[in-house]
Amino acid sequence: MEPDRKQLAQLLPLLPVLAELGRTEHVTETAELLGVPQSTVSRALARASAAVGTELLVRDGRGVRLTPAARTLLPFIEHALAEFQAGLDLVRNESEVVRGTVSVSFQHTFGEATLPLLISTFRARHPGTGFRLSQGARDSCLEELAAGEADLALTAPVAAPGRTLDSAALYREPLRLVVHHAHQLARQRTARLDDIRTEPFVALGPGYGLRSLTDALFRDAGFRPRIAFESQDSHTVRGLVSAGLGVGILPPAAGAPGRTGRPGTGDLGWVEVPLDSRLAFREVGVSWRRRKPGAEPVPARLFRELVVAEGPGLVAGLATRASTLVT
Repeated sequence: MEPDRKQLAQLLPLLPVLAELGRTEHVTETAELLGVPQSTVSRALARASAAVGTELLVRDGRGVRLTPAARTLLPFIEHALAEFQAGLDLVRNESEVVRGTVSVSFQHTFGEATLPLLISTFRARHPGTGFRLSQGARDSCLEELAAGEADLALTAPVAAPGRTLDSAALYREPLRLVVHHAHQLARQRTARLDDIRTEPFVALGPGYGLRSLTDALFRDAGFRPRIAFESQDSHTVRGLVSAGLGVGILPPAAGAPGRTGRPGTGDLGWVEVPLDSRLAFREVGVSWRRRKPGAEPVPARLFRELVVAEGPGLVAGLATRASTLVT
């Protein structure tokens, strides 16, 4: 160890004793304040003087007084201890704050894979953080965000940034035609919207992100679908399609881009068929309220930063893993 570093290593444990001695200039009082024997203070003083190379305190009657060298050194000792305490407080505060709760509003289709993956990645680094989850239609997710009931909203389409809102796109995934496994389109490599012009259509209800996207798809195709059912989640859509009650348009199963659905057993089951349409995709993103610097809760900020920075890569890895499960 270099001489300077060796000297610092010898002095650092003694700094609290020296700082207290500088304030009291009394060995016994210092020992009482620190809760240590008087001999411990005396030995610390002797070791410090030896490490510095000069006396730091001298006897003065029944007490002690600081030497000029000690008076020169004391402000630096106080500053070093104050800086260390500030760093310690920051670390403790960050650790405590990250034990807080992050509120996330999300659309139903992100609850199977995308959101759990993001949360598990975050919890691996910050296991003390809790999550409060609220799922529903895209409009309700954004309303909760605006009302301050959610820290972040995971939606598709991603909300446009505005005066009070920031957002970031995470990934794009295809929209596919979902048909009964015995449907005439089930074995086709692609399907056109015109192929289902007369088919009963199973739609998401108004206010859902997927509803706005399918409405846009049909407008682009030049006709309105024959809506047979309106549902509130993709599971019900797949169930109705599996029972042969209509066709639907959904993102890939389990929220994993690129995954292909497979039929079930018996007469129930569905198949996903790629759609031949320039609008057959959805942009998934995260939104959050704009706040003054430092006003955003630390857990929410850390989770948002992870989602924005690592979310696209995590979801891409999820899609790769999912594709290996499909034949």
